[in-house]
Amino acid sequence: MNLVIVSYSLTGNNRALARSIAKKLNAKHIDVTENKKRTMGTTFRDMLFNLTPKTEPSADIINRDDGVLLVGPVWMGSVATPLRAYMKRLRKLDCPYAFATISGGADGHNLKLKDELTRRVKRAPLAVLDMTIADLMPKDENPTREDTSAYRITEEDVETLTNQALPALEALVGKGQAK
Repeated sequence: MNLVIVSYSLTGNNRALARSIAKKLNAKHIDVTENKKRTMGTTFRDMLFNLTPKTEPSADIINRDDGVLLVGPVWMGSVATPLRAYMKRLRKLDCPYAFATISGGADGHNLKLKDELTRRVKRAPLAVLDMTIADLMPKDENPTREDTSAYRITEEDVETLTNQALPALEALVGKGQAK
């Protein structure tokens, strides 16, 4: 079984995290891109009408023999819409998967992620890592959405987050390394 890390990132934060995890786990990294420019309007439309935007590469790149870690932002409490095609693909396959995000966190953690993933994929993920930018910011500040949206993680942040993520991914890594 191969371990594949599929990531989407609008700001670059989740891409940096995905690349770091892939490097540490010696896994293949797939960087998802959209065919059209992402705007606040397209984000709102996708969320409101439950749309799945067209992305590259095709979700067919995931195989039955893969263990998959999806990495991406959370928008309005839900997994970013560009990852929906990959969740639909996972629904058709019986391969293990997990989800990781580095999201703003100004309003707290995303408590419904596991339920959404379970509903969309039709089975629960092995792990859900909900890491927040707010937790990276100075503790004496009370970051706003604007503060967390503007923040770009540093190399030190990426290392910290990767080290936090690895123990939680043991179940996926074990299944991904099995031959």
